[in-house]
Amino acid sequence: MARTFKVLSALLSYPTADIVAAAPAMVDVLHDEHLLKPRQIKALMPLIDELAAGDLYELQERYVLLFDRTRSLALHMFEHVHGESRERGQAMVDLKKVYEDAGLEIAANELPDYLPLFLEFLATRPLPEALDLIGQPAHIFAGLAERLRRRTSPYTAVFDVLSKLAKADPRSAEVRQLIEEPDVDPNDLEALDAAWEDEEVRFGPSAQDQCGGDGLMSKLRAARRPAPGTEAPSRPRPSTIITHSGNRIA
Repeated sequence: MARTFKVLSALLSYPTADIVAAAPAMVDVLHDEHLLKPRQIKALMPLIDELAAGDLYELQERYVLLFDRTRSLALHMFEHVHGESRERGQAMVDLKKVYEDAGLEIAANELPDYLPLFLEFLATRPLPEALDLIGQPAHIFAGLAERLRRRTSPYTAVFDVLSKLAKADPRSAEVRQLIEEPDVDPNDLEALDAAWEDEEVRFGPSAQDQCGGDGLMSKLRAARRPAPGTEAPSRPRPSTIITHSGNRIA
């Protein structure tokens, strides 16, 4: 299990007083665990320092502008795979089941594909498994890193780190196509309306090859699904609840 994923989750979460207070502890975890290289930790320090010393309301306003009002920077992974298509709903169900089969139950108000929540889940898994899972949506991380880099955002460093952990290839066709998709100014309300009216957002060379042919989305869709005509095996009720509010795992 790697607490580094927990730190990355906190850095991508809506800034709260608890996260601000935890900033010094984040640095200690990153140095103690040695999952990241020193230069990667150094790249994260401007964002951590801003969280530790910045005005909370300004930090929250910036976060909302970036990740809540800008569809191309959405932190919901399936937004970049299924858009608003019906497949997204089934993918949500499958991902939630993956969490539950691992003994984790998410809070009722959380969407399973929310990236900070996904990173919290990885923090509970053995490191080889976590690195395998994070490698599946690698092109999403690389694409978001480039879009944030264009905005000279300190959040770029988080996605650069995720891209490295996921071994993303920034030159891949999936990344190039993602970057070429419209990146609407959140202050352009007419353009925002038009973007949200799109039926589906598709990145990558084909709709059937999202995150790789045998990637995360394919694995989630097939995760422990019973064969036709059979019943799903019984399993114990999950013993751990992820409560992402305030970045706590109970």
